[in-house]
Amino acid sequence: MTNAIDQRLSELGLNLPDAPAPAANYVPYVQSGSMLYVSGQISIGSDGMIIGKLGDTMDVDAGAAAASYCALALLAQVRAACGGDLSQLKRVVKLVGFVNSTSDFTDQPKVINGASDVMVEVLGDAGRHARSAVSAASLPFGVAVEVEGIFELV
Repeated sequence: MTNAIDQRLSELGLNLPDAPAPAANYVPYVQSGSMLYVSGQISIGSDGMIIGKLGDTMDVDAGAAAASYCALALLAQVRAACGGDLSQLKRVVKLVGFVNSTSDFTDQPKVINGASDVMVEVLGDAGRHARSAVSAASLPFGVAVEVEGIFELV
């Protein structure tokens, strides 16, 4: 089933991964009414987990790239929740981004822009969202970034 979102992903040369399975005792998403709450998606690229600490082993550009993979995984979870039909996605409501960073690193917003930029590039105004970008002393498996999202469905 092709729709405007799938077409835009194709135009941008972006491929959604399969929706990642939970790594612990939780579900990947919960729908309540028209709201879809997607669990945190960790930075996993085509070569596996993107591991690193911003301000130490990674720079902002590498962190933003890691965050962009989180955004694609979020959209993959939305697609799974919608039975494969992304046309049911009305808008991104909020993203919360966690950045594995040193105590003196202060560019978390620039890192999470990697996820925000993907949402806006793919969805246009429907991708604009409220957001938090926070530092974490560590993240699961040592990944660089984790992003969770709240979405509105039609």
